[in-house]
Amino acid sequence: MPTLKSVWVLLPRRQAALPYRQLKPMRGNGPSPAPIRVRPVVFRGRLRKKRMAIGSSTAARSGMQQHHPFPSHSHTRLSCVPASIPVPGLDPNGSGAEPQPGPTAGSDRSLAAQRAGISQAAETLTRRRFLTLGSVAGVGLSAATWRGRPSAGTPAPSTEHHAQSDYLTRDEDFVTVGRGKPPPHDLPIERRRAVGLVPETWRLEVVPDPESGARLDRPLTREAGTAMDWEGLLRLAERAAVRFLCVMSCTNMKRPLGMGLWEGVPLREVIRMVHPTANVRRVFYYGWHNDDLSQRFQSSLTLDRVLEELPGELPVVLCYKLNGQWLSPKRGGPVRLLVPGAYGNKSVKWLQRVVLTNNPRLNDTYADWNNDTESQLKTYACCNAVPETLPASRPWTLTGLAQVGPSGLSEVQYALQPKDTPVPSEDPYLAQLDWRTARILPPPDRWGGGLPEGKLPVPWPLEFDSITGRPRSWPLRYTVAHWAATLTDLRPGAYDLRCRTIDLRGVAQPLPRPLLKSGYNAIQKVTLTVLG
Repeated sequence: MPTLKSVWVLLPRRQAALPYRQLKPMRGNGPSPAPIRVRPVVFRGRLRKKRMAIGSSTAARSGMQQHHPFPSHSHTRLSCVPASIPVPGLDPNGSGAEPQPGPTAGSDRSLAAQRAGISQAAETLTRRRFLTLGSVAGVGLSAATWRGRPSAGTPAPSTEHHAQSDYLTRDEDFVTVGRGKPPPHDLPIERRRAVGLVPETWRLEVVPDPESGARLDRPLTREAGTAMDWEGLLRLAERAAVRFLCVMSCTNMKRPLGMGLWEGVPLREVIRMVHPTANVRRVFYYGWHNDDLSQRFQSSLTLDRVLEELPGELPVVLCYKLNGQWLSPKRGGPVRLLVPGAYGNKSVKWLQRVVLTNNPRLNDTYADWNNDTESQLKTYACCNAVPETLPASRPWTLTGLAQVGPSGLSEVQYALQPKDTPVPSEDPYLAQLDWRTARILPPPDRWGGGLPEGKLPVPWPLEFDSITGRPRSWPLRYTVAHWAATLTDLRPGAYDLRCRTIDLRGVAQPLPRPLLKSGYNAIQKVTLTVLG
C-alpha cells in the first residue's frame, strides 16, 4: 500500500479556505506514487517564494509552525525595562518630585461638553494626517447623477501626509471619562501619596474570595506585607513586559477616546505568583475611588481570558506606560488594567486590588447600569468635521476614522442621497444605498503621540514583525484606521452623508449587534449642503 505524503502549499490569506483533499495517484507506467494530500498554509504578509516540502509529516509540521497565521508573541516581548525607569519614589527625571496632574475635565462636566470634547479630540487625531491631501482625489464623484459617480482617472489620495502624521493620541488629548467626587487624579499630591496613587506608595493586593471558597497558596496582601509594590512590578517587567497599540473607547460614545501605545506586564504573571489551587474561575478587580464603596469602580474577567489568550490575541496587562511615558494620574496611573478588545469599562484605572473568585456572576459596575459589560469593540466608521456648506465648483476631501474590532476591517464606504429621503421599511440597515468605497490610509511613517521623532520604540509592539518593524497586517484589530475620499462635481442641494464599515467577514455596519447597550455602532449621518 502506498505511503501517504504531504504537500504544504503557501497561499495568500484570502485564498486559504481550501479543504483538505487527497489527490489520486498519477497514471503511468511503473508503480503508482504515494497519494498526496494538499494542505493550505496561511500566513500574514507578502507571499514569499519557498520550496514545497514533500516528505515526512515532521517536515510538514515544521513548515506549518514557520508560516502560522498567528505568530508567537514570545520573541517580541521586551527583554528588559527601558533605562528611563526610575528608582521607586523618583519621578521619570529622577528629581524625586511627584509629577503634577494635568488639566482636568471637572467632576461636573456635562454630557454635551464630553461629546464636544470627543469630537474635537477625534478631529485632532486625524487632522494632521490630511493637511496635504488638499484637492487630490481619492474616490471622485461626478455630475452624472445627484448621487455622484466615480470620476475617471482620479488618483489615490496622497501619502505625503505621513511626514506630518499624528496617529497616536497625546496623553493630554485623550478624552477623559471617569468617576469619583472628586476624581482621584484631581486630589492633591499629598493625598494621592497617602492612598497609594503614586509609585512609591502604590501596592497591589491579590487575594482569594473567602465567600466562594477560592484558595491561593501565596496571596499578596498589605496586612502580611506581601502586596506587590512598584519596585516588584518593575522587576517583573524586566523579563515579562510587553507593548502594543490599542484604542480606548466607551460603550455608548460615538467616537474613540484616544489611540495609544500601551506598555505593561501581563496580569497572568502576577496571578501565577499567588498559586491558585482551587475554586477559581473569575477575576474581580477594583480601582481606588476615595475610599467610598458607593464610588468604587470595579470590573471582572474570566480566569481563562487572563491566563491564556487565544493565538494572535493581546494579553490583559498591568499598564504603567502610555506612548513611552509613565502613565499620568489622569490616565489611571501609576498602574491601571488594560484589556485589549474590550470597552474602557474593563480597563479599570488606579488599580489596587484583585480578587480571585469562584463566583460565576459579573461584578461589573456598569452591569447594573443596563450595559453589556462583556461586549467586544465594534467595527464602525465616523466622519471628521463636515462643513455646513460647500461650493459646488470646489472638490472636497472627506476624511474620517474607523474603529477596528475583533472582526477586523476590510473596507470603509460612504453614501450621499437627497436630505431626508425616507428609509425603506424593508431596509432598516441601509444596505440598498449607493455605497461608494473610500481609501483606507496605510500605516504612518511617523506615529506621533509625543514619541521622539514620532518613531515607535524597539522592541516593536506585539502586532509588529520583529525583523522589519512593520505591522503584520493593516488595519490592526483593536486600533483605529484613517480613511479619505474626495467628492467632486456635486450638484447644488442638501444631502445626507453617511459612512459605514465592512469587516473581514463581509458583514456591514451596523450588524451584527446594532443595540446601543452592546457598544455604539450606528451608521453616522450628517447634513451636507452644496451651494450653486
